[in-house]
Amino acid sequence: MSKKELTSTYDLIVVGAGPAGLIAAGRAAELGLRVLLIEKMRSAGRKLLITGKGRCNISNDAHQSTYFKNIFPNGKYLKPAFGAFFNKEIVELLNSESVETTVERGGRIFPSSNSALEVLNALMNWLKKRQVNIIYSSKVEEILADQGAITGVRISRNGQDETILASAVMLCTGGKSYPATGSTGDGYLLAERLGHSVEPARPALVPLVTSGNRAAELQGLSLKNVNASVWIDNKKVKEEFGEMLFAHYGLTGPIILTLSRLVVDALNQKRQVRMLIDLKPALDESKLDARLIRDLDANGKKQIENIFKSWLPSKLIPVFLSELKIDGKKQGHQMNSKERRQVMLLMKNFPFEVIDYRGFNEAIITAGGIRTSEIDGKTMQSKRIKNLYFAGEVIDLDANTGGYNLQIAYSTAWLAASSLAKYLSETAKAQNN
Repeated sequence: MSKKELTSTYDLIVVGAGPAGLIAAGRAAELGLRVLLIEKMRSAGRKLLITGKGRCNISNDAHQSTYFKNIFPNGKYLKPAFGAFFNKEIVELLNSESVETTVERGGRIFPSSNSALEVLNALMNWLKKRQVNIIYSSKVEEILADQGAITGVRISRNGQDETILASAVMLCTGGKSYPATGSTGDGYLLAERLGHSVEPARPALVPLVTSGNRAAELQGLSLKNVNASVWIDNKKVKEEFGEMLFAHYGLTGPIILTLSRLVVDALNQKRQVRMLIDLKPALDESKLDARLIRDLDANGKKQIENIFKSWLPSKLIPVFLSELKIDGKKQGHQMNSKERRQVMLLMKNFPFEVIDYRGFNEAIITAGGIRTSEIDGKTMQSKRIKNLYFAGEVIDLDANTGGYNLQIAYSTAWLAASSLAKYLSETAKAQNN
């Protein structure tokens, strides 16, 4: 053994006790490594506790090909990581710690108890059995390296600076979303100081801010089975079908969050962004118009605002009548063909100008991070610094909702820990021969 290895206190220091950090520490210890897990908050897994609205969307039971379609900017980079540890494996791990799981709509895997805390407690118990050392309320100020290889970390704990030696360090510090959980972008700075490049971090899966007061008038209204399309510089670029919600500032809900990645980048490029909501996606314009004619003919003596109740949620009715300047008190037979066509077109193309997006406090995930071109996808080791590894959201990989992001964290962490253990074992054998 080299002098450095003899004086190293740990084989691996894992920075950050989120989903990636917990899996990395547990796996490395399982393979016989001396592991220290450092967390700057007072407890582990704070972000895990709020995933899936507190229910913890553990993973997704989809095939790898579906994952690749839902991960950006390059899902196939994760082939080796998914090959090492995938959705079946995380479920088996949790099952071994007495967590029962269930698969819901869209392949989403949840604990049967609907408790994120149960998942966290299971992982913590798994680490405890593997004798992982954990220190809390300790911030890594610097990752130490000598001649292009890791030597340890310098941390701040209880107002004191401390140096801890280690053969390897793994950054599992997350991104910048939900900073109250401890994700404040620390990992980017630590990596940059060691010569890594970082793609600018920006909110992803984030609510959108719209101009005017239309969204505010509809605040709290949830729409199901609608189609939202994004138009950038008057060109349609993507659409999603499903559920959305109006907020006082603009638009949110599953399909809006999914579309937000494109919108955020377009707004940052100072491009014009509009969102069109198709309230009746099951009907094309001619079929919808035929239905409106039928309803107006059948209810000719009813007031128009009452006929609208069979077409739209009540909260939308005054907005439509105001927008189209239609007197809701007049009778159905008094609506002319021009007005009817305007109603039909607005139902199919309910427009919102998107002018901004909410901040990291409300973003589910962070886009951007350590460039994958500088990380060996087969091992998750840095291509710049020997024995520096990365896992989870700190890497420039993000995904749509549905459990994909957590699976990225587990898979990259498992692969990184397994790769390091293999490398240290082979190095020790070579030195003993």
